[in-house]
Amino acid sequence: MLPAIAREAVAPAAEYEGFIGWVLSLMTTIGEVGVGLAVLIETFFPPIPSEAVLPGAGFLAWDGRMNVWWAIIAATLGSLVGAWVWYGLGAALGRTRTRWIFEKVPLLETADFDKAEAFFTRWGGAAVFFGRCVPLVRSFISIPAGVERMGLGVFTLYTTLGSLLWNAIWIGLGFAFGPAIDPVLEQWSGVLSTIVLVLIAVAIAWFILVRVRKRLKARDEESPAED
Repeated sequence: MLPAIAREAVAPAAEYEGFIGWVLSLMTTIGEVGVGLAVLIETFFPPIPSEAVLPGAGFLAWDGRMNVWWAIIAATLGSLVGAWVWYGLGAALGRTRTRWIFEKVPLLETADFDKAEAFFTRWGGAAVFFGRCVPLVRSFISIPAGVERMGLGVFTLYTTLGSLLWNAIWIGLGFAFGPAIDPVLEQWSGVLSTIVLVLIAVAIAWFILVRVRKRLKARDEESPAED
């Protein structure tokens, strides 16, 4: 590991390559605020998973570039702000208009909203708390909470606790395994970045393929009935 003075003289992008280098550069340049910003972006763009971002914050904290506790707090605030936005949209639109949007937006289905609403209706606060720890669900569980007009204070409490747990786990892992992560990133950050981007692209392509095939199958089944 480079001495602290030497590391400060090197631009983050020069140390690490690719997507990983970009994420670490963002968080290093802006500090803990960058962690919160990265999590906020993930709230609206789930293909960039927090599981790939938060350990990087923990690693930077181990490396002395930020405070681990402030990183956790910033990540939790980023999650909370994103959750408030989705909650507000659900509350403003209501059930009928929200369901209509799911019906009209390409690759979304009313079944997606119905399942999220049923899950929230059954579990309430627990759905918000544990939903913060589930990929994709953590972005959209706030919508039915807003539609059902869950108390904002209660929603904020469960969202904060669930996000705090999730962020602490992943940032803590990055901090704990910092000594092992450092040499790997120094040698393989470019390769690992490519792997991460390929996995994200494959996941998006698979999602699109499944939804398109489902739409085409439903259309084919409707055609004979119309004839």
